[in-house]
Amino acid sequence: MAKAGGSEQSDRGSAPLVHTIGLTKRFGELIACDAISFDIGAGEIHALLGENGAGKSTLVKMLYGALEPDEGTILWRGEPVRHSNPAEARSHGIGMVFQHFSLFEALSVAENILLGLPPDEGRRGLADKIRTISREYGLPLDPDASVHDLSVGERQRVEIVRCLLQEPQLIIMDEPTSVLTPQEADLLFVTLRRLAAEGRAILYITHRLSEVLELAGRATILRRGQVVATADPKAESAASLAKMMVGADVAGVERPAASVDGSAPRLQVRNLSVPADGPFGIALANIDLDVAAGQVVGIAGVAGNGQSELFDALSGERLADSGAIVIDSQPVGDKGINARRQMGAAFVPEERIGHGAVAVFRLSENVVLTHHGAGEAVAPSGRINRHAAREVETRVGERFDVRRSTDDPRASALSGGNLQKFVVGREIDRDPAVMVVNQPTWGVDAGAAQTIREELVSLARKGAAVLVISQDLDELFEISDLITVISDGKLSPVYPAETLTAEKIGLMMGGVHHAHDGLQAATDGGESGHAA
Repeated sequence: MAKAGGSEQSDRGSAPLVHTIGLTKRFGELIACDAISFDIGAGEIHALLGENGAGKSTLVKMLYGALEPDEGTILWRGEPVRHSNPAEARSHGIGMVFQHFSLFEALSVAENILLGLPPDEGRRGLADKIRTISREYGLPLDPDASVHDLSVGERQRVEIVRCLLQEPQLIIMDEPTSVLTPQEADLLFVTLRRLAAEGRAILYITHRLSEVLELAGRATILRRGQVVATADPKAESAASLAKMMVGADVAGVERPAASVDGSAPRLQVRNLSVPADGPFGIALANIDLDVAAGQVVGIAGVAGNGQSELFDALSGERLADSGAIVIDSQPVGDKGINARRQMGAAFVPEERIGHGAVAVFRLSENVVLTHHGAGEAVAPSGRINRHAAREVETRVGERFDVRRSTDDPRASALSGGNLQKFVVGREIDRDPAVMVVNQPTWGVDAGAAQTIREELVSLARKGAAVLVISQDLDELFEISDLITVISDGKLSPVYPAETLTAEKIGLMMGGVHHAHDGLQAATDGGESGHAA
């Protein structure tokens, strides 16, 4: 049963490890965290949930010393503390494993870990410590291995071992499974349960509510900067937790059956091979793929297996042989992104800041960036129509519930999830014939994810060809008619989504589909073939 606000620690009869009282942080007129009071007990896995912009990141940054609160108190083992920087937080026993890895690919595992340790920590004996810690916690690592040779799951182990070497009592984990296969996530859960059994507290931030139900003993839910509930996940469902987060029921995405008329695919890829872009890139090898009008085709895979390279080739940021990519029967492999947009294609990259939007530009200016080359109203005859750009910005904001504190703010003023809704919505608003999107709901809450997914399905059912590259298997199962897997720059055959499971896709992510016998074992004899 959920309880509004407050703390349940007294109910359990033990003193909390960390306790916040009235923690408040303002950014101008925006109150990011509004008198937040909650606690975490030793040995507890505690989930922190909320919509994008709910205040989660601000709260954990205050706990970790990256931000100082304007009001309120942080109690550590019952004593008030004030962390002016992360080093002070670490000295008290607070560690954090970030969603985006901070590793240097050209350095070894040991060298990367050394960079994250206090200055008085020398390299002598570090390799032995890494081996010991990684072995004890089921996180096998070779200290001498180069990071660029590691899988994404192994890179996360580096981050966790670096954190554990600082002997934290509270470990903050931000979206820890977002780049893992289902099998790697299961191994991570084993490690987290062991850490909790030793008495360490885990503050677990995720948008994957199924993980909260499986792992967490308690959940604190934030909405618009305030604690709106604490809950026992074992007494809740994913739907009830989502409702607490957004304040309304969050229904699943309705996916009407696709109707394919047998005409030529709107997007065709034939024998696409692109060399690696630099020493740490992934080469694409013999990619074949069709996406028909009315279809959503999903591409699953662990990060770093060629997704970015494939997106760049499809969007025209990297050129290929003329006939390797065809849009509506027209070869475009050697044409740039504006030429492809003029043919009715739209593209949403993974990185929303820097690639999908310019942080210092206003939203209407970011509209111009992708609309100007497509012969649309925002830039007729090459001249910018600022009024038309503002109309697009307003329409996208209303349609996708992009929450902004002022009219036409700079992109940097939006939370990550709200900016993601804007970047995706800006392209869907063009009603494109072909849509290629990389990680459409990366880091967005349940309500925003539902909006984006429904719009992608609706776009397809109106006759567009939609290709979705995603690491979120739940997302792919929810919206895809067909699914393929990318591993080491190669695509598996394409399968009807209903014939696959997360476990089968997890095996293919590891490259099982490269061997015929392994593929059949992974898919239980499922039929394969190209989307048509």
